[in-house]
Amino acid sequence: MVAYVFDSIITKGVKAGQVPGRTVDARNWFRNAASRSARAGAQTLISKNSQKQVSDVGIGEMALFVYDAKTKAKLPYFDKYPLIFKLEDYGDSFLGMNVHYLPPRLRARLMDALYDTATNQRYDDSTRLRINYKILAGAAKYSAFKPCVKKYLRSQMRSTMIKIDSVEWDIALFLPIAQFSGAGKNKVYGDSRKMV
Repeated sequence: MVAYVFDSIITKGVKAGQVPGRTVDARNWFRNAASRSARAGAQTLISKNSQKQVSDVGIGEMALFVYDAKTKAKLPYFDKYPLIFKLEDYGDSFLGMNVHYLPPRLRARLMDALYDTATNQRYDDSTRLRINYKILAGAAKYSAFKPCVKKYLRSQMRSTMIKIDSVEWDIALFLPIAQFSGAGKNKVYGDSRKMV
């Protein structure tokens, strides 16, 4: 089940008359289905989805990977399984917006605002978000992005990336796969709420 969690939820949604990403009702249906799914271990999800493994993703695309923070001894906490929208690329590192740092309600609100930046309404391989740090910082409706922005060193990645297709964004957003090292999710969410 874990390897096919996205396909399984999408199939159930389509049978229920929901088309991913198209309407607020559909987004909510997929988010609820993902949050109720059996705990899909992120490591297994990454290793068992070989057809989705990529060496990199483009700006505005979503990815999941395993990460070991270089400065973890100095950090209060970090996410071992970042789920990011890539914002900027620096060659040996990149800036990502890791949505795991937000509590579910803020995560949904931010994603709903981000859908306005989608390159098209087809929700296929060509769909990505037109975002970067400057765009997000310049609009109040994206204010929840602040605690999510992290710089990731490629040398500290412990897996390939799993590219999350646009039809799967709402599912990935709510899969219970975040794993924080150094603090529990309530502490992380509380700190994020203060930043927002």
